[in-house]
Amino acid sequence: MASNAKKEFLQKLEDRTLVAGVVGLGYVGLPLAMLFTESGFRSMGYDLDSNKTTKLNKGQSYINYIPNQSVKKMVKGGFEATTEFKRLAEADTISICVPTPLNENREPDLQYVEQTAIVIAEYLRPGQLIILESTTYPGTTEELVLPILERTGLKVGQDFFLAYSPEREDPNNPDFTAKKIPKVIGGQTKHCLQLAKGFYGRVFDEIVPVSSPGVAEMSKLLENIYRSVNIALVNELKVVTDAMGINIWEVIKAASTKPFGFKPFFPGPGLGGHCIPIDPFYLTWKARQYGYNTRFIELAGEVNTSMPDYVVHKTVSALNRQKKAMAGAKILVLGVAYKKNVDDVRESPALEIIWELQEWGAKVSYHDPYVKKYPDVRKGKLGLSSKPLTPQILKSNDLVLILTDHDCVDYDLVAKHAKLVVDTRNSMAKIKTVKAEVVLA
Repeated sequence: MASNAKKEFLQKLEDRTLVAGVVGLGYVGLPLAMLFTESGFRSMGYDLDSNKTTKLNKGQSYINYIPNQSVKKMVKGGFEATTEFKRLAEADTISICVPTPLNENREPDLQYVEQTAIVIAEYLRPGQLIILESTTYPGTTEELVLPILERTGLKVGQDFFLAYSPEREDPNNPDFTAKKIPKVIGGQTKHCLQLAKGFYGRVFDEIVPVSSPGVAEMSKLLENIYRSVNIALVNELKVVTDAMGINIWEVIKAASTKPFGFKPFFPGPGLGGHCIPIDPFYLTWKARQYGYNTRFIELAGEVNTSMPDYVVHKTVSALNRQKKAMAGAKILVLGVAYKKNVDDVRESPALEIIWELQEWGAKVSYHDPYVKKYPDVRKGKLGLSSKPLTPQILKSNDLVLILTDHDCVDYDLVAKHAKLVVDTRNSMAKIKTVKAEVVLA
């Protein structure tokens, strides 16, 4: 027999009076709130950063690939951003999209999830659906979030509803918008799953229900572990083929002609972003509680985290061949975002590479059209701002180091005016006439 809370929720869902809330208005939370509004629901965004909420309420975006016009449309459609978490009581659904980093010991840091659950519990009322979206280890929803919410005396599946649905956002990928990406959902009870499916089924094109939050949590980790391991494999092969005098990019292109059993992955200067460098270690930590060592995951992590050192070594070697010492060398880094065409520098390998180059005595500057000033991040400060890409600046540097292959960068200009290029993305292969010496790294 359906509870009154469930009936009330379904009625609001049916007549579109349901209010959809999102906690955390970053690269995941903001697009999700936009999607709720586009689907015909009034949405509310909660964030501690008053600069974000003020900008959003004025119709201004702070993410490079989300235009102001989209935010204005969202506000016009009923979206409101606030720093007042007491207004969580106004929302019928609350999607949690907060960071889940690692601490200094590479262990899960769930303080943001825990603090968010505590605040939600303070204002929890019957009929609300809570959906955790932050990537985490299997068991987080049931072992951490649920007990906090049930301390209120309300019962899951009867008074309130709880589910886990992993975010699958791929920033600035026009081929896979959030609405089109299948949405995995695991409910704490059958009623929780029913309501989560009913809500997200009106937002996403395809819903993938699973038997529990744990399965949904594990599915997200598997997706990112799969990528991490395969990227590590191709990064390791890059080092080996370089020693053999073989171009790994040509190897990958040839292997990709096989119509079955092969999916191409590409090497780079190291892993970046919030997911792949971090998420696999959530499972590593959890597996140790069961007495297992995840050797593939840990080995992949070792390979990927070694790539910045490899890039620096290739840079030193390239300068040596030019009879130029690293100490005092002027190096222009192209791209500091973790992936092309975005302004996100979270876990970007550029930070560690630049630090290491500076330790060698190099004078480092950077050009990134999406990152005007390198922000202070969890790992530390860089204290640099983007320089314009001009013939004069290219000529004045001893070496240009390509770390991020933004599409809007004029690589023809680089090829024409740079003296020496160390290319970690194979960007210069597209240029027909290259006057600079190019070293793949």
